[in-house]
Amino acid sequence: MKGDLFSSEHMVQPATTPGMNVENAKCIRYTVNGELLARQGAMIAYRGNLQFERKGQGVGGMLKRAVTGEGLPLMTVRGQGEAWFAHEAQNCFVVEVDPGDEFTVNGRNVLCFDASLSYRISTVKGAGISGGGLFNSVFTGSGRLGLVCEGNPLVIPVSQQYPVYVDTDAVVGWTAGLQTSLHRSQSIGSMLRGGSGEAVQLMLQGQGYVVVRPSEATPQKPQQH
Repeated sequence: MKGDLFSSEHMVQPATTPGMNVENAKCIRYTVNGELLARQGAMIAYRGNLQFERKGQGVGGMLKRAVTGEGLPLMTVRGQGEAWFAHEAQNCFVVEVDPGDEFTVNGRNVLCFDASLSYRISTVKGAGISGGGLFNSVFTGSGRLGLVCEGNPLVIPVSQQYPVYVDTDAVVGWTAGLQTSLHRSQSIGSMLRGGSGEAVQLMLQGQGYVVVRPSEATPQKPQQH
C-alpha cells in the first residue's frame, strides 16, 4: 500500500521505552508489563495479551459521583502488550509525578495513569456544593499521568504576589502548594460568557502552577446504548 496515509508520520513504530508515552498529539501509547488504570472507553486499539476490567468505585465513591458529577470512571488494564488511548481527539500530555508531589486535576481531563499513583476525590477548598460543586482528583506517589485537553493548555505561574483567577469551567489542574478560594466579581459578570450579574472565578495563590484549557466546559454528550 502507498500514499500519505502509510507514511512514517502516521505509521506506528516499535516501542523504545516501557510505560506511557505520547504517540502523537491526540493519542497516548502505553507499553504494558503489569497493570495501569485508564478512563473507561478510552482504549482505541491494543495488541498483545491484555485484559480490561471495569474498576468499581465502592459505595462511597458512587455516592460522591452521583452528588458531584465528578469521579473517575476507570478500568484496569493488565498483562503484557501495547494499548493506545485517546478521548474525542483532544490533545494529550504526560505529567511526571515524583514522590512528594501532588497534582490536582479535573476528572474530565484524566486519560490514563500508572498503577503506582494514588488518587482521591477532593473538594476544592472554598468551593463546596453550594459554591459550584468543584471536585477534583488529587494524584500523589510516583509515576506518569496521561491527560487530555481541548486545545493547547496554558500553564500559568502563581505566586503570593500575583494570584491567578481562572474560570471554573476552564481549569484543568494545579500543583501542590496552592491555596484555592472562590472569588466573586460582580463588576465583570456582564462581560463573561455574555451573561449578567455575579461572575465566579477560582482564585489560586501561593507558589506553583495552574493549568487552564482555552475553552470552557462543554455539555456532556448523551451515552449511546
